[in-house]
Amino acid sequence: MKVSEAMTHDVYVASPDETIQQAAIAMAGLDAGVLPVGDDDRLVGMITDRDIAIRGVAVGKGPDAKVRDVMTTNVKYCFDDQDIEDVTLNMGEIQVRRMPVLDRHKRLVGILSLGDVDGDGVAGEALSLVSRPGGEHTQTG
Repeated sequence: MKVSEAMTHDVYVASPDETIQQAAIAMAGLDAGVLPVGDDDRLVGMITDRDIAIRGVAVGKGPDAKVRDVMTTNVKYCFDDQDIEDVTLNMGEIQVRRMPVLDRHKRLVGILSLGDVDGDGVAGEALSLVSRPGGEHTQTG
């Protein structure tokens, strides 16, 4: 199965110029803890509820701080035509639960969550790997 068959296609994309309060309101409305950040149809980062808490509020930034000031810019992504099993295992290895999906022109076309993947086998293995301390998007260190 290809990533495009399992991913969520309709994704809210935050702007790097919107406030962290606007991003938080969007997350609340979507019941999501992460948003891709795009600029001119290009992925430029990801922002999580944890980014807002740790890189924003914990260091004294207010609700008017910009998304660009707290987002993760070193974003791991996959392509829509990749094999879902390979991507899911990679997600486990780098310890991310959600990964933005790009087309081969590097345009954001969706997001893949471990929850989008069949729950048995590789998704379960990936989830156990993700649950280890640390990882690519950790904010410590």
